[in-house]
Amino acid sequence: MQPGNDNGACPGAQPAAAGLLAADGDGRVVLWSSLAQALLGHRPEEVMGRPLDDLLAPPGLPRSPSPQAAGWNGVLVFRTRQGAQVPLRVQTCPADVRGDRVPGTVLSLLPPPQEEEFDTALLRWLLDESPIALAVYGPDLDCLRQSRGMTRLTGTPSGEGGCRDPVDAVTGPGSTAWRRRQREVLAGGAEVQRQEVHGRVAATPDRDSVFVAGVHPLTDSAGRRIGLCSTLRDVTGYRRARERLTLLNEASTSIGTTLDLRATARELTDVLCPRLADWTHVDLLESVLHGEEPGFYTGSVALYRAAHKSFREGAPERIREPGGVDLFPADSPPIRSMATGSSMLLAADSEEIRAWLAADPARARQFRAYGYHSVLVVPLVARGTVLGGAVLLRSRPDPFDEDDLLLTEELVSRAAVCLDNARRYARERGTALALQRSLLPQTPRRQSAVDTAGRYLPADSGAGVGGDWYDVIPLSGTRVALVVGDVVGHGINAAATMGRLRTAVRTLADVDLPSDELLTHLDDMLTRMGAEEQDPHGGGDLGATCAYAVYDPISRTCVLASAGHPTPVVVLPDGTAATPRLSTGPPLGVSGLPFESTELTLPEGSLIALYTDGLIDLRHRHPDRAQQQVEEALRTTGRSLGELCDTVLDRLLPSRPTDDAALLLARTRALDARQAAVLDVLPEDAFVGRARSWAAERLAEWGLADAGFVTELVVSELVTNAIRYGRPPLQLRLINDKALICEVSDGSSTAPHMRRARQSDEGGRGLLLVAQLTRRWGTRHSRAGKTVWCEQRLEGGEGADGGQPFPAPTAQPS
Repeated sequence: MQPGNDNGACPGAQPAAAGLLAADGDGRVVLWSSLAQALLGHRPEEVMGRPLDDLLAPPGLPRSPSPQAAGWNGVLVFRTRQGAQVPLRVQTCPADVRGDRVPGTVLSLLPPPQEEEFDTALLRWLLDESPIALAVYGPDLDCLRQSRGMTRLTGTPSGEGGCRDPVDAVTGPGSTAWRRRQREVLAGGAEVQRQEVHGRVAATPDRDSVFVAGVHPLTDSAGRRIGLCSTLRDVTGYRRARERLTLLNEASTSIGTTLDLRATARELTDVLCPRLADWTHVDLLESVLHGEEPGFYTGSVALYRAAHKSFREGAPERIREPGGVDLFPADSPPIRSMATGSSMLLAADSEEIRAWLAADPARARQFRAYGYHSVLVVPLVARGTVLGGAVLLRSRPDPFDEDDLLLTEELVSRAAVCLDNARRYARERGTALALQRSLLPQTPRRQSAVDTAGRYLPADSGAGVGGDWYDVIPLSGTRVALVVGDVVGHGINAAATMGRLRTAVRTLADVDLPSDELLTHLDDMLTRMGAEEQDPHGGGDLGATCAYAVYDPISRTCVLASAGHPTPVVVLPDGTAATPRLSTGPPLGVSGLPFESTELTLPEGSLIALYTDGLIDLRHRHPDRAQQQVEEALRTTGRSLGELCDTVLDRLLPSRPTDDAALLLARTRALDARQAAVLDVLPEDAFVGRARSWAAERLAEWGLADAGFVTELVVSELVTNAIRYGRPPLQLRLINDKALICEVSDGSSTAPHMRRARQSDEGGRGLLLVAQLTRRWGTRHSRAGKTVWCEQRLEGGEGADGGQPFPAPTAQPS
């Protein structure tokens, strides 16, 4: 390469006006052109053979490129002959500058670009290469130029009839408001104007798009506004992404608000329509509705229509009403989607849809009538279990796309988990309800002491079935026990604990324990149960409340005791309602403290109301106000006890309760004084004969002479035992009710035991004889001693716990 050659050594690297210099492999200058001398002032003899680095700026600035830096472009700072620093544009290429095939480097030098060149390059890029859609307007708002981005968007080339206004290109001609804004900007009334527009353009003729149009003033060097620049920015993707995120966020709070299958399905359709679909319906397998595990299915499948929704008022396109059953062929898209667990995005003219509609004329008419052209089918799958499917239809111009499919799958999958939770809850709730109702009184017998009616109302919430219960227990001596309880917690565990407590109450009541002692035994039992369940797999502490009342129709007394339970309400025959003052003890299984009982004397026809705290809903009522409302509701007259139960529930719980509620009503009766006879027994063996005679006389008065033989034997045995083994005072009582009851009381607490006597024994056969001759017998204890009693079946009678059945207290449906 000869020095002084100003034709570049790199073809196409720089124009001929560029200065050239070359450096050999050692970095020394071997070529210096006249244009390089003109740019830097150095003569050839001053630079030839010198290191190229001597011509560059001090260290710290970019150094010379290596010979291997072929095609390098950039700016290097050189030193002039006078010592000044000059930035020059540099392009390099490798070359054999010494003819010895040792690679060197040729550098082309040009002055840096001027500001005008940058402006021109920027304008060229904006108009020809930038994706920004813009148009330039003169002072008369005539379109002067538009970018290629605008041409691609609007489909109108610049120069062919003038470029189109961005807003007109989207919404059509006649955008007078936009023209007014342009004039305001041109006149200096505003710096920038923006407007969001929706429509279709030539670039996207098959779908609606969202654009942001802007108008910006153009000024000259003096600051005068000489024109406008209008821009159009497609924000469809951004807007759709934001809408999808918003929809997902709304779905997270609006789907699954309850544990009700139908409500959850409705919430899903509300989210999907009309935001994503013009019509949508959610169908579930029938087994799901009952909380069961969905099984295998073959052939046609019957799906329960859980919910549907249309953007049209009244959903005129519906084929099935919610609650109805729709039969789908095995090869229909919904069933295929459920079988494979995969979603389907189909056009109405696809082979799958055509085959489905051919087999379902009603659905085909629906598609034609409402112009559905795009279909989404998404299975409802949660935890590997297929619950049903969702179908979405569109008649709007835009068909479903992959983004719609992904969003729908996300929404449906969230709803499927909520539906599965509701299914599992329905199963557990149904099991607990069945268990609880099986433990409630089913066919209570008519009592001599009271008339009764009861209601159990399960909660309508996600808390699950509770442990509320009530019971009516016949006791000896025509007495009756009334009990209402509430186990802490909900679900099957609470119902099971309730069953254990109810069984324990019946067992303890059969022993005829006083009310306070019975609650003490219950407290001990529940404490032990709680201790047994304190393990890594247990259910934690147990607790319950209970109210226990024993009514005696002969003395007309009612003994009440409460373990942390709401106090019963008593309504007297004259309509006076009052809440007795009880010494309410702690809840069962909590503290182990003693309980106290309260005795009331009630006139015949009094009403006793026992209930659980779910009836008074103390979370939304003040306790005093709640008690007053109970008393007011119980004053209703002229109704049967069953009707009164319903009235009380309707008044106190007008809507579905948030907690289980149990109510037991008992109207007292009183035995006539002539139905009971009492004889004080002297502690003498000779008095046994007198007691037999007295009993025979009473039976004759009552017209029961036929029962005299057995009664005299029973009286003889029981009075003899009391005289020999008991302590004064001694008393014999006969009660003529549905059964003939014989009671012998003494002051000893030692209970008799029936045993099998040997043939050589002279005694020990008394209680065995009593047991063989009577219907049943037993012993009850009191603070004054004990009472041994037995019952004889009378001709035409049923016994103390007999009588004709009356309608069972019902559990209202949930």
